[in-house]
Amino acid sequence: MGSLRAVLGEAKIASLKTALDEVTLEVPASLWSEVALLLRDDPQLQFEQLIDACGIDYSTYKDGVWEGARFATVYHLLSYKYNVRLRVRVFCTDDAFPVVNSVVDVWPAINWFERESFDLYGIIYQGHPDLRRLLTDYGFVGHPFRKDFPLSGFVEMRYDAEQARVIYQAVTIEPREITPRIIREENYGGC
Repeated sequence: MGSLRAVLGEAKIASLKTALDEVTLEVPASLWSEVALLLRDDPQLQFEQLIDACGIDYSTYKDGVWEGARFATVYHLLSYKYNVRLRVRVFCTDDAFPVVNSVVDVWPAINWFERESFDLYGIIYQGHPDLRRLLTDYGFVGHPFRKDFPLSGFVEMRYDAEQARVIYQAVTIEPREITPRIIREENYGGC
């Protein structure tokens, strides 16, 4: 952590914590591109490997009210030289239109992860060379990993034999009881 503070300085660190033997660095979104280059290129750090990146929706964090920004991207980095792992969290400044600078030019492996996060959370990665849907259909409405996305979705797709094609229709769910009905016989279990 001392190297991170020395290289980045307090101005580029929103938060730096260690919990459960894991270091988490929080970086302001406006400085993320600059910090990413320092993390990779500085001789004291050398986080040359991006292991993973994912979007997060904090809207109902820990079943309570979250008081910070709603969306963030979390990056997991590895320094081969120092055998150190680092978690970096970058919060989007606007909940209605979440945007983070792309770091695909710093770590090319992030291409897939940024597209996945865009598709599932709706986080826009500014400067990404090919930001389009990855796991959902191109006509899909919404972002399914957002916590306000309905569990059943908005539309369903099914094959219609009469029209001999796949059709989309609004989801309809009738109220149903999901508790199983248990019928016990008299003297069940020797009672």
